[in-house]
Amino acid sequence: MKLILGSGSPRRRELLAQIGVTADDIRPPDIDETPRPGELPRPYCARIAREKSAAVVAEVDDIVLCADTTVALGRRIMGKPADAGEAAAFLTALGGRRHRIITSVALRRGDQLWQRDVVSQAKMKRLSDDELNAYLASNDWQGKAGGYAIQGPAGAFIPWISGSFTGIVGLPLAETAALLTAAGYPLYKERP
Repeated sequence: MKLILGSGSPRRRELLAQIGVTADDIRPPDIDETPRPGELPRPYCARIAREKSAAVVAEVDDIVLCADTTVALGRRIMGKPADAGEAAAFLTALGGRRHRIITSVALRRGDQLWQRDVVSQAKMKRLSDDELNAYLASNDWQGKAGGYAIQGPAGAFIPWISGSFTGIVGLPLAETAALLTAAGYPLYKERP
């Protein structure tokens, strides 16, 4: 049995390491992450995590771990910004408001699937022009849902969260550990 991480995210590797897990292989899937017309954030996030897990090639006994993190402002899905202009629009829209961060974790072993969605909330302060421009110049917004990562420089913009900090970062550890155990991964035992 091998554990395959279906993600190129260094943050997810670091989070797994916190619970003593190192993936045997890393195989980021290449799927279309475009939301469907009218699709709501939580079902969208769950669908993308499932599709990622289905797209990873693995042996029947291997465990494939995939996740998707989506930032939602009301019914609006804020994915990874295409450019600095879109990142600025996202950050401006989030300023002074609470929003949800949804992370869906999907584990596949053979034809079995285990999945959990974790919904957290955060509030971003209103950014001054100087703060916004300095953050955009840092390029930390690139590849981040909603245009920010709480564990980076944007952490200074988030005065309040409710829920799972590791879920906001991109992999809720309590739920991931439970899914790994359910799938038969020897989380708290020596691996053969």
